Amino acid sequence: MGETVPLGVAVVGAGTIAADHLRAYAAEPDAQVIGVGDRHLERARALAAAYGIEQVYGSLAEVLADDRVRAVSICTANTSHAELAVAALDAGRHLLVEKPLATTLADALDIQVAADRSGSVVQVGFVRRFSGNVRTLKRFIDAGDLGDLYYGRATNLRRAGHPGGWYGDPTRSGGGPLMDIGSHVLDLCWYLMGRPEPVTVSANRYARLGPRPGVGPRRYTARDSGVPSEVEDLANAVIRFADGASLLVEASYSLHAPADELRVAVYGDRGGAEVEPQLRLSTERHQTMLTSVPQLDSLTFDADDGFRAEIANFVAACLGREPALAPVADGVQVVRMVEAAYASAAAGAEVALAPLPG
Repeated sequence: MGETVPLGVAVVGAGTIAADHLRAYAAEPDAQVIGVGDRHLERARALAAAYGIEQVYGSLAEVLADDRVRAVSICTANTSHAELAVAALDAGRHLLVEKPLATTLADALDIQVAADRSGSVVQVGFVRRFSGNVRTLKRFIDAGDLGDLYYGRATNLRRAGHPGGWYGDPTRSGGGPLMDIGSHVLDLCWYLMGRPEPVTVSANRYARLGPRPGVGPRRYTARDSGVPSEVEDLANAVIRFADGASLLVEASYSLHAPADELRVAVYGDRGGAEVEPQLRLSTERHQTMLTSVPQLDSLTFDADDGFRAEIANFVAACLGREPALAPVADGVQVVRMVEAAYASAAAGAEVALAPLPG
């Protein structure tokens, strides 16, 4: 399907992440936001008005009935992703789906099948891949400067960062911090390691503290706060890959730690690097350990920069100019690892990942 410029886009879901998408689309000259959709029309109207957009929709069906819309950003609750994504793909639209792609492997595979059937572009919202510090490190890795990467660490720990609302309802979120903030750092570390094939997962999960309302400061609170939490506070996992590499992931909403901790690092036989909390590369020369800090506009994740680059890549992919940097197959693999981690924690034992169909 040939695409004309500008690419007509609709943003579905009028929560916080939708505003990030709208700001990025506004900066993209080859895209035009046609409208904003949400089942709560008052939310759609308020968000659309804030960005000077006239058209609002009360359902995805209304979005798909608008021939001006050639691409859709899905920014809704996690468990709604699969149904909305398949419907949009079957209607011939390109798709940007916020992470996680889905909350079960079966649903993620349904989206992949629909993408193959439609031939449309599907990009998963792994926005951290697009940050300037990550793009810089990836060039070093691809050039072989770190050698063979064999270990990764992906940590996102909050002391009191439960967003509440639907995030604590597994029927809507699909899980707690491992599914939410953990999937971001898991994906980023796995991506930097070269996207190796996962083979086993050993994981633990804990629900000891709960949301702890009134304990802060909190960076983000869901609109429907007050819903009791039924998800974990903390999860950790060790993932082993077919090439012998391994990855440690930790994620928490609530933890009695001295400080929040965000850390993503990869280690190879020629060097190592942290990309969060800031980009630093370590190696050795002349029997001396060296740590270098690149000169960049931002050594850590810059949300505005990340979303702009993500949206620019999505629009370019829809227009046939370049491949999507976070394709549907990668979203499937991340869901596969997260689902296996929850299964391992429930069983209290390491689990082997079943081969993907096909």
